Amino acid sequence: MVTPASIEDFRELARRRLPRFLFDYIDGGSYDEATLHANIADIQRLKLRQRVMVDVSHVDLTTTLLGQATSFPVALAPIGLAGLYARRGEVQAARAAEAAGVPFILSSSACCGIEEVAAGLKQPPILQLYMIRDRAFMIDLLQRSAALGVETLMLTVDLIVHSPRRRDVRSSLTGSQGAAAQLRRATEIALHPGWAWDVGVRGRPHILGNFAPVMGDGAGLAQFTAWVAQNFDASITWADMAWLREHWRGPIVVKGLLDAADAAAACDAGVDGIIVSNHGGRQLDGAPSTIMALPGVVDAVAGRVEVLLDGGVRSGTDILRAMALGASGVLLGRAWAFALAAQGQAGVAAMLEMLRHELAVAMALTGQTSARSISADVVLPAR
Repeated sequence: MVTPASIEDFRELARRRLPRFLFDYIDGGSYDEATLHANIADIQRLKLRQRVMVDVSHVDLTTTLLGQATSFPVALAPIGLAGLYARRGEVQAARAAEAAGVPFILSSSACCGIEEVAAGLKQPPILQLYMIRDRAFMIDLLQRSAALGVETLMLTVDLIVHSPRRRDVRSSLTGSQGAAAQLRRATEIALHPGWAWDVGVRGRPHILGNFAPVMGDGAGLAQFTAWVAQNFDASITWADMAWLREHWRGPIVVKGLLDAADAAAACDAGVDGIIVSNHGGRQLDGAPSTIMALPGVVDAVAGRVEVLLDGGVRSGTDILRAMALGASGVLLGRAWAFALAAQGQAGVAAMLEMLRHELAVAMALTGQTSARSISADVVLPAR
Protein backbone atom coordinates (compact mmCIF):
# COMPACT_ATOMS: atom_id res chain seq x y z
CA MET A 1 0.00 0.00 0.00
CA VAL A 2 1.30 3.46 -0.93
CA THR A 3 2.04 5.62 2.10
CA PRO A 4 0.78 9.17 1.44
CA ALA A 5 2.84 11.97 2.95
CA SER A 6 0.28 14.79 2.59
CA ILE A 7 -3.39 15.48 2.04
CA GLU A 8 -2.51 16.21 -1.57
CA ASP A 9 -1.16 12.64 -1.87
CA PHE A 10 -4.48 11.29 -0.59
CA ARG A 11 -6.28 13.55 -3.04
CA GLU A 12 -4.30 12.16 -5.96
CA LEU A 13 -4.97 8.57 -4.91
CA ALA A 14 -8.68 9.40 -4.62
CA ARG A 15 -8.65 10.96 -8.09
CA ARG A 16 -7.25 7.74 -9.55
CA ARG A 17 -9.63 5.45 -7.70
CA LEU A 18 -12.95 7.23 -8.11
CA PRO A 19 -15.07 7.73 -11.21
CA ARG A 20 -14.66 11.32 -12.40
CA PHE A 21 -18.17 12.40 -11.40
CA LEU A 22 -17.59 11.33 -7.77
CA PHE A 23 -14.12 12.82 -7.49
CA ASP A 24 -15.35 16.15 -8.84
CA TYR A 25 -18.25 16.06 -6.40
CA ILE A 26 -15.78 15.89 -3.49
CA ASP A 27 -13.14 18.17 -4.97
CA GLY A 28 -15.26 20.90 -6.50
CA GLY A 29 -17.01 24.03 -5.34
CA SER A 30 -19.61 26.45 -6.63
CA TYR A 31 -19.33 28.67 -9.69
CA ASP A 32 -15.66 29.65 -10.32
CA GLU A 33 -14.50 28.02 -7.05
CA ALA A 34 -12.84 31.24 -5.88
CA THR A 35 -13.87 30.75 -2.24
CA LEU A 36 -12.85 27.09 -2.33
CA HIS A 37 -9.31 28.05 -3.34
CA ALA A 38 -9.21 31.02 -0.95
CA ASN A 39 -9.93 28.69 1.98
CA ILE A 40 -6.62 26.95 1.32
CA ALA A 41 -4.52 29.89 0.12
CA ASP A 42 -5.47 32.32 2.87
CA ILE A 43 -4.69 29.95 5.72
CA GLN A 44 -1.35 28.96 4.21
CA ARG A 45 -0.44 32.62 3.71
CA LEU A 46 -0.25 33.15 7.47
CA LYS A 47 3.34 33.08 8.73
CA LEU A 48 4.26 31.27 11.93
CA ARG A 49 6.56 32.60 14.64
CA GLN A 50 9.35 30.12 15.23
CA ARG A 51 10.67 30.00 18.80
CA VAL A 52 13.75 28.23 20.19
CA MET A 53 15.21 27.34 23.59
CA VAL A 54 11.77 26.56 25.01
CA ASP A 55 11.19 23.30 26.89
CA VAL A 56 8.94 21.37 24.53
CA SER A 57 9.96 17.92 25.72
CA HIS A 58 6.27 17.30 26.45
CA VAL A 59 3.64 18.65 24.04
CA ASP A 60 0.04 17.95 25.07
CA LEU A 61 -2.36 17.78 22.12
CA THR A 62 -5.42 16.67 24.09
CA THR A 63 -8.41 18.96 24.49
CA THR A 64 -12.21 18.93 24.40
CA LEU A 65 -14.28 19.65 21.31
CA LEU A 66 -18.06 19.59 20.92
CA GLY A 67 -18.41 18.09 24.36
CA GLN A 68 -16.01 15.21 23.71
CA ALA A 69 -12.47 14.60 24.90
CA THR A 70 -10.16 14.46 21.88
CA SER A 71 -6.63 13.21 21.33
CA PHE A 72 -5.91 16.32 19.30
CA PRO A 73 -8.09 19.29 18.27
CA VAL A 74 -9.87 17.97 15.19
CA ALA A 75 -13.23 16.42 14.36
CA LEU A 76 -14.38 14.77 11.14
CA ALA A 77 -16.87 17.09 9.46
CA PRO A 78 -20.20 15.90 8.04
CA ILE A 79 -19.70 14.72 4.45
CA GLY A 80 -22.65 13.72 2.30
CA LEU A 81 -22.66 10.52 0.23
CA ALA A 82 -19.44 9.17 1.78
CA GLY A 83 -20.80 5.67 1.26
CA LEU A 84 -20.06 6.20 -2.43
CA TYR A 85 -16.37 6.92 -1.82
CA ALA A 86 -15.69 3.59 -0.10
CA ARG A 87 -17.82 0.58 0.81
CA ARG A 88 -20.13 1.66 3.67
CA GLY A 89 -17.85 4.68 3.90
CA GLU A 90 -19.40 6.45 6.86
CA VAL A 91 -19.00 3.33 8.99
CA GLN A 92 -15.33 3.02 8.06
CA ALA A 93 -14.62 6.69 8.74
CA ALA A 94 -16.46 6.70 12.07
CA ARG A 95 -14.49 3.70 13.28
CA ALA A 96 -11.21 5.32 12.25
CA ALA A 97 -12.17 8.51 14.09
CA GLU A 98 -13.09 6.64 17.27
CA ALA A 99 -9.84 4.66 17.20
CA ALA A 100 -7.93 7.94 16.83
CA GLY A 101 -9.88 9.56 19.67
CA VAL A 102 -11.56 12.34 17.69
CA PRO A 103 -15.27 13.14 17.19
CA PHE A 104 -17.13 11.99 14.09
CA ILE A 105 -20.06 14.02 12.75
CA LEU A 106 -22.51 12.08 10.61
CA SER A 107 -24.17 13.94 7.76
CA SER A 108 -27.92 13.61 7.60
CA SER A 109 -27.41 12.97 3.86
CA ALA A 110 -25.06 10.05 4.49
CA CYS A 111 -25.47 6.77 2.68
CA CYS A 112 -25.26 4.87 5.97
CA GLY A 113 -27.99 5.78 8.45
CA ILE A 114 -27.42 6.75 12.06
CA GLU A 115 -28.35 3.26 13.31
CA GLU A 116 -25.80 1.54 11.06
CA VAL A 117 -22.98 3.92 11.98
CA ALA A 118 -23.69 3.95 15.71
CA ALA A 119 -23.80 0.14 15.85
CA GLY A 120 -20.04 -0.13 15.47
CA LEU A 121 -19.09 2.58 17.95
CA LYS A 122 -18.65 2.83 21.70
CA GLN A 123 -19.76 6.47 21.55
CA PRO A 124 -22.42 7.44 18.97
CA PRO A 125 -21.55 10.13 16.41
CA ILE A 126 -22.62 13.73 16.50
CA LEU A 127 -25.61 14.18 14.19
CA GLN A 128 -25.63 16.88 11.52
CA LEU A 129 -29.05 18.09 10.41
CA TYR A 130 -30.67 20.55 8.03
CA MET A 131 -33.93 22.28 8.88
CA ILE A 132 -36.59 20.38 6.96
CA ARG A 133 -40.13 21.53 6.19
CA ASP A 134 -41.35 18.08 7.19
CA ARG A 135 -41.00 18.64 10.93
CA ALA A 136 -42.50 15.23 11.67
CA PHE A 137 -39.52 13.69 9.87
CA MET A 138 -37.12 15.84 11.87
CA ILE A 139 -38.73 14.81 15.14
CA ASP A 140 -38.50 11.16 14.15
CA LEU A 141 -34.80 11.43 13.24
CA LEU A 142 -34.04 13.31 16.46
CA GLN A 143 -35.85 10.71 18.52
CA ARG A 144 -34.09 7.85 16.74
CA SER A 145 -30.73 9.51 17.35
CA ALA A 146 -31.41 10.28 21.01
CA ALA A 147 -32.44 6.65 21.57
CA LEU A 148 -29.00 5.61 20.30
CA GLY A 149 -27.26 7.88 22.81
CA VAL A 150 -26.37 10.73 20.45
CA GLU A 151 -25.66 13.77 22.61
CA THR A 152 -24.83 16.68 20.28
CA LEU A 153 -26.71 18.06 17.28
CA MET A 154 -25.04 20.12 14.56
CA LEU A 155 -27.47 22.29 12.58
CA THR A 156 -26.15 23.41 9.19
CA VAL A 157 -27.67 26.75 8.18
CA ASP A 158 -25.87 27.75 4.96
CA LEU A 159 -27.58 25.30 2.60
CA ILE A 160 -31.08 26.74 2.49
CA VAL A 161 -30.73 26.73 -1.31
CA HIS A 162 -28.30 24.79 -3.48
CA SER A 163 -25.65 26.82 -5.28
CA PRO A 164 -24.77 25.67 -8.83
CA ARG A 165 -21.63 23.53 -8.98
CA ARG A 166 -20.31 23.63 -12.51
CA ARG A 167 -18.00 20.66 -12.17
CA ASP A 168 -20.95 18.44 -11.30
CA VAL A 169 -22.70 19.55 -14.49
CA ARG A 170 -19.61 18.95 -16.61
CA SER A 171 -19.11 15.47 -15.13
CA SER A 172 -22.81 14.63 -15.70
CA LEU A 173 -23.54 14.11 -12.02
CA THR A 174 -26.17 16.85 -12.25
CA GLY A 175 -27.74 18.77 -15.11
CA SER A 176 -29.12 16.92 -18.10
CA GLN A 177 -29.65 13.25 -17.32
CA GLY A 178 -30.22 12.02 -20.87
CA ALA A 179 -28.56 9.13 -22.66
CA ALA A 180 -25.28 11.01 -23.19
CA ALA A 181 -24.91 11.74 -19.46
CA GLN A 182 -25.71 8.15 -18.55
CA LEU A 183 -23.13 6.92 -21.06
CA ARG A 184 -20.45 9.22 -19.62
CA ARG A 185 -21.08 7.95 -16.10
CA ALA A 186 -21.14 4.32 -17.25
CA THR A 187 -17.84 4.82 -19.06
CA GLU A 188 -16.24 6.31 -15.94
CA ILE A 189 -17.46 3.38 -13.85
CA ALA A 190 -16.05 0.92 -16.40
CA LEU A 191 -12.69 2.71 -16.26
CA HIS A 192 -12.57 2.21 -12.47
CA PRO A 193 -13.26 -1.52 -11.98
CA GLY A 194 -11.86 -1.59 -8.44
CA TRP A 195 -14.37 1.00 -7.30
CA ALA A 196 -17.14 -0.60 -9.38
CA TRP A 197 -16.76 -3.93 -7.60
CA ASP A 198 -15.89 -2.85 -4.08
CA VAL A 199 -18.30 0.08 -3.80
CA GLY A 200 -20.65 -0.14 -6.74
CA VAL A 201 -21.55 -3.80 -6.13
CA ARG A 202 -20.42 -4.78 -2.63
CA GLY A 203 -21.28 -1.40 -1.11
CA ARG A 204 -25.00 -1.58 -1.79
CA PRO A 205 -27.59 -0.38 -0.97
CA HIS A 206 -26.82 3.08 -2.35
CA ILE A 207 -29.52 4.99 -0.54
CA LEU A 208 -29.66 7.92 1.86
CA GLY A 209 -30.06 5.94 5.05
CA ASN A 210 -31.32 8.68 7.34
CA PHE A 211 -33.97 9.77 4.85
CA ALA A 212 -35.11 6.28 3.88
CA PRO A 213 -38.06 6.22 6.33
CA VAL A 214 -39.73 9.14 4.52
CA MET A 215 -38.55 8.26 1.02
CA GLY A 216 -39.37 4.55 1.10
CA ASP A 217 -37.76 2.44 -1.60
CA GLY A 218 -36.96 5.57 -3.59
CA ALA A 219 -34.16 6.84 -1.36
CA GLY A 220 -31.59 6.98 -4.14
CA LEU A 221 -29.68 10.04 -5.34
CA ALA A 222 -32.10 11.15 -8.05
CA GLN A 223 -35.05 10.94 -5.67
CA PHE A 224 -33.07 12.70 -2.94
CA THR A 225 -32.28 15.70 -5.16
CA ALA A 226 -35.97 16.23 -5.88
CA TRP A 227 -36.88 15.64 -2.24
CA VAL A 228 -34.36 18.24 -1.05
CA ALA A 229 -35.75 20.88 -3.40
CA GLN A 230 -39.18 20.36 -1.88
CA ASN A 231 -38.20 19.86 1.76
CA PHE A 232 -35.21 22.04 2.76
CA ASP A 233 -36.69 25.00 4.63
CA ALA A 234 -35.51 28.35 3.28
CA SER A 235 -37.72 30.26 5.70
CA ILE A 236 -35.76 29.46 8.87
CA THR A 237 -34.71 32.21 11.27
CA TRP A 238 -33.13 32.24 14.71
CA ALA A 239 -36.63 31.99 16.12
CA ASP A 240 -36.74 28.38 14.88
CA MET A 241 -34.09 27.48 17.45
CA ALA A 242 -36.85 27.49 20.05
CA TRP A 243 -38.69 24.73 18.15
CA LEU A 244 -35.48 22.71 17.89
CA ARG A 245 -34.85 23.09 21.61
CA GLU A 246 -38.29 21.63 22.29
CA HIS A 247 -37.27 18.42 20.56
CA TRP A 248 -33.57 18.17 21.41
CA ARG A 249 -32.33 18.34 24.97
CA GLY A 250 -28.61 18.06 24.27
CA PRO A 251 -26.11 20.64 23.00
CA ILE A 252 -26.81 22.29 19.64
CA VAL A 253 -23.99 23.75 17.57
CA VAL A 254 -24.53 25.74 14.38
CA LYS A 255 -22.42 25.29 11.26
CA GLY A 256 -22.21 27.75 8.39
CA LEU A 257 -21.52 31.18 9.95
CA LEU A 258 -19.08 33.74 8.54
CA ASP A 259 -20.44 37.04 9.78
CA ALA A 260 -19.85 38.58 13.21
CA ALA A 261 -23.46 39.78 13.43
CA ASP A 262 -24.73 36.26 12.75
CA ALA A 263 -22.36 34.90 15.40
CA ALA A 264 -23.73 37.34 17.98
CA ALA A 265 -27.29 36.42 17.00
CA ALA A 266 -26.46 32.72 17.36
CA CYS A 267 -25.21 33.31 20.90
CA ASP A 268 -28.36 35.27 21.72
CA ALA A 269 -30.42 32.34 20.38
CA GLY A 270 -28.71 30.04 22.86
CA VAL A 271 -26.51 27.87 20.66
CA ASP A 272 -23.76 25.89 22.35
CA GLY A 273 -21.13 26.28 19.65
CA ILE A 274 -20.37 27.86 16.29
CA ILE A 275 -18.61 26.38 13.26
CA VAL A 276 -17.12 29.06 11.02
CA SER A 277 -17.77 27.57 7.59
CA ASN A 278 -18.58 28.48 4.00
CA HIS A 279 -19.58 24.89 3.18
CA GLY A 280 -16.14 24.19 1.75
CA GLY A 281 -16.59 26.83 -0.93
CA ARG A 282 -19.65 24.99 -2.24
CA GLN A 283 -22.26 27.70 -1.65
CA LEU A 284 -21.64 31.48 -1.98
CA ASP A 285 -18.65 31.87 -4.28
CA GLY A 286 -16.98 35.16 -3.42
CA ALA A 287 -17.66 34.79 0.29
CA PRO A 288 -14.60 35.24 2.52
CA SER A 289 -12.39 32.31 3.37
CA THR A 290 -13.07 30.81 6.76
CA ILE A 291 -9.69 31.80 8.19
CA MET A 292 -10.39 35.43 7.22
CA ALA A 293 -13.83 35.30 8.84
CA LEU A 294 -12.64 33.57 12.00
CA PRO A 295 -11.22 36.54 14.01
CA GLY A 296 -14.40 38.59 13.59
CA VAL A 297 -16.57 35.71 14.76
CA VAL A 298 -14.30 35.02 17.74
CA ASP A 299 -14.45 38.69 18.75
CA ALA A 300 -18.24 38.78 18.43
CA VAL A 301 -18.66 35.63 20.50
CA ALA A 302 -16.33 36.95 23.22
CA GLY A 303 -15.92 33.56 24.84
CA ARG A 304 -19.62 32.83 25.26
CA VAL A 305 -19.50 29.64 23.17
CA GLU A 306 -16.96 27.38 21.53
CA VAL A 307 -15.83 28.37 18.01
CA LEU A 308 -14.37 25.91 15.50
CA LEU A 309 -13.10 26.43 11.96
CA ASP A 310 -14.14 24.36 8.95
CA GLY A 311 -12.58 24.70 5.52
CA GLY A 312 -9.11 24.78 3.99
CA VAL A 313 -7.23 22.71 6.59
CA ARG A 314 -4.61 20.61 4.84
CA SER A 315 -1.88 20.17 7.47
CA GLY A 316 -0.99 20.27 11.13
CA THR A 317 0.39 23.77 10.67
CA ASP A 318 -3.03 24.85 9.39
CA ILE A 319 -4.60 23.53 12.60
CA LEU A 320 -2.12 25.58 14.62
CA ARG A 321 -2.86 28.72 12.58
CA ALA A 322 -6.59 28.38 13.14
CA MET A 323 -6.15 27.90 16.87
CA ALA A 324 -3.81 30.89 17.13
CA LEU A 325 -6.61 32.99 15.63
CA GLY A 326 -9.06 31.82 18.28
CA ALA A 327 -10.54 28.51 17.16
CA SER A 328 -10.86 25.74 19.73
CA GLY A 329 -10.12 23.26 16.96
CA VAL A 330 -10.96 22.44 13.36
CA LEU A 331 -13.24 20.26 11.30
CA LEU A 332 -11.70 18.13 8.56
CA GLY A 333 -13.87 17.64 5.49
CA ARG A 334 -12.21 16.92 2.18
CA ALA A 335 -9.14 15.62 4.03
CA TRP A 336 -11.00 12.57 5.32
CA ALA A 337 -13.07 12.18 2.16
CA PHE A 338 -9.89 11.90 0.08
CA ALA A 339 -8.31 9.52 2.58
CA LEU A 340 -11.43 7.34 2.69
CA ALA A 341 -11.68 7.16 -1.09
CA ALA A 342 -7.97 6.39 -1.36
CA GLN A 343 -7.56 3.69 1.30
CA GLY A 344 -10.75 3.24 3.29
CA GLN A 345 -10.65 3.11 7.07
CA ALA A 346 -6.88 2.59 7.05
CA GLY A 347 -6.50 5.75 4.97
CA VAL A 348 -8.55 7.85 7.38
CA ALA A 349 -6.52 6.49 10.29
CA ALA A 350 -3.25 7.27 8.50
CA MET A 351 -4.41 10.77 7.60
CA LEU A 352 -5.33 11.54 11.20
CA GLU A 353 -2.02 10.25 12.52
CA MET A 354 -0.17 12.31 9.90
CA LEU A 355 -1.93 15.52 10.96
CA ARG A 356 -1.51 14.71 14.65
CA HIS A 357 2.25 14.37 14.17
CA GLU A 358 2.44 17.52 12.05
CA LEU A 359 0.61 19.51 14.73
CA ALA A 360 2.91 18.20 17.46
CA VAL A 361 5.97 19.25 15.46
CA ALA A 362 4.49 22.67 14.62
CA MET A 363 3.65 23.31 18.26
CA ALA A 364 7.14 22.33 19.38
CA LEU A 365 8.80 24.60 16.82
CA THR A 366 6.64 27.55 17.88
CA GLY A 367 7.20 26.97 21.59
CA GLN A 368 3.68 25.74 22.39
CA THR A 369 3.23 22.97 24.93
CA SER A 370 -0.57 22.59 25.19
CA ALA A 371 -3.37 22.59 22.63
CA ARG A 372 -5.60 24.12 25.30
CA SER A 373 -3.57 27.32 25.41
CA ILE A 374 -2.17 28.17 21.97
CA SER A 375 -0.74 31.69 22.00
CA ALA A 376 -2.18 34.24 19.58
CA ASP A 377 1.33 35.48 18.74
CA VAL A 378 2.13 32.17 17.05
CA VAL A 379 0.88 33.88 13.88
CA LEU A 380 3.02 36.83 12.82
CA PRO A 381 1.25 40.14 12.04
CA ALA A 382 0.58 40.74 8.35
CA ARG A 383 2.95 43.17 6.64
